[in-house]
Amino acid sequence: MKRKEIDLFEKIYSQMESLHNEISALSKKAPNDGVNKFKLRFINKVLEEANKLLKDKYKPFVDFQSFDEDELPTNSDGIMILAQYINCMEKLRADNIKEDDNWPATAQWYWTIDSKQSEIRTSPPKKISKDRKW
Repeated sequence: MKRKEIDLFEKIYSQMESLHNEISALSKKAPNDGVNKFKLRFINKVLEEANKLLKDKYKPFVDFQSFDEDELPTNSDGIMILAQYINCMEKLRADNIKEDDNWPATAQWYWTIDSKQSEIRTSPPKKISKDRKW
């Protein structure tokens, strides 16, 4: 990944988590109610940006681009799609980060740029590979 893509990733991931939290709260009250058009426009904008970053390799559903604004999805539909995208964004991130070369002394994680460790710190992957050597 490039620095510009990392910056875009962090923005989209943050927005996606925020939207997921917002729609989750709505879904607890009324899971079958439709997402209003105002919120749906913003959800679709974030999904469209995520699609550009994820490309076909990481997209959760290759044939899904965004919600149809004429057929409002339910709150639970929104949660399902956002959760799938968040998981795929995490897979993209996990494939493009590495633990500091000085591990275990520092136990810090960094983004990779052109397959090399950058100075851009990040959190550990949510799922650590079972074949990791301790």
